[in-house]
Amino acid sequence: MTKYWQTGVSAIASDHVSIRGFLLDDLIGGVSFTESVYLLVKGELPTPEQARVLDVVLNSVLDYGLEKPGTVAARYTVSANPSMAVGLASACLAVGENTLATEFAGRFIRSSYAEYSESGLALDAFAERKVAEMRAAKQRIPGLGHPVFRVVDPRARKIKEAAVEAGLWGDAALVYEALHRAFTSLPGKSEIPINDVGALAAVIDSLGFSPEEGTGLALLSTFPGLIAHVSEELGARVPIRVVPRDDVDYPDSGGVSELAEARAAKGWGTVSRD
Repeated sequence: MTKYWQTGVSAIASDHVSIRGFLLDDLIGGVSFTESVYLLVKGELPTPEQARVLDVVLNSVLDYGLEKPGTVAARYTVSANPSMAVGLASACLAVGENTLATEFAGRFIRSSYAEYSESGLALDAFAERKVAEMRAAKQRIPGLGHPVFRVVDPRARKIKEAAVEAGLWGDAALVYEALHRAFTSLPGKSEIPINDVGALAAVIDSLGFSPEEGTGLALLSTFPGLIAHVSEELGARVPIRVVPRDDVDYPDSGGVSELAEARAAKGWGTVSRD
């Protein structure tokens, strides 16, 4: 009879713990953290090349400073509830389509590669057609653009260089680059780069991780920075951070409405204050 829970990730015995079939005692001090991450998520040990590229992935974000919602959310929350765990959880909840999550670009890269494989078109011809279709449908290509970097995102460049050197810049990544070329050939688009999230999604796909696992790996990459920010906030001991009053336009800044008159206008009639 199949039991309610099943897992192949780890096993706990009376005298040992095993991770994907390997003794935890052997993994501790026997492999790098990056190798263990690969083992846990993929279920097998990585090659040296795979471990090297995954290490690049895990070093590619580290910290976004105070320019991303997750970091700010963590620090606001910790100012009210001084807890490392609470701060990290708050940051996780701010990860999504508009920041850090690579799964959206990852799904796009996979589906675009499948479309190209079935199209029978040359790569650049496919890319031009795909971009034209997306523009007509007012759809954006995920993983492109940055508020600061123009033409090249230096983080994306480093990620790609490491993958290419290791032979892990796959065919789907090449299709993604072709789509980027087609997009940037359009008027006014020439300076828009593939950003770190796009490059991460491409490399994570080349490593064989799922789009959803990619978001987890990107989040893991940013945890050291989040720990540092939460620790800094705990040390600052600022009681309940708020948005500065001068940075907010409040609706009643020009005066308040008369409640009795407003209720009467809605048909409530006159209500005695006695």
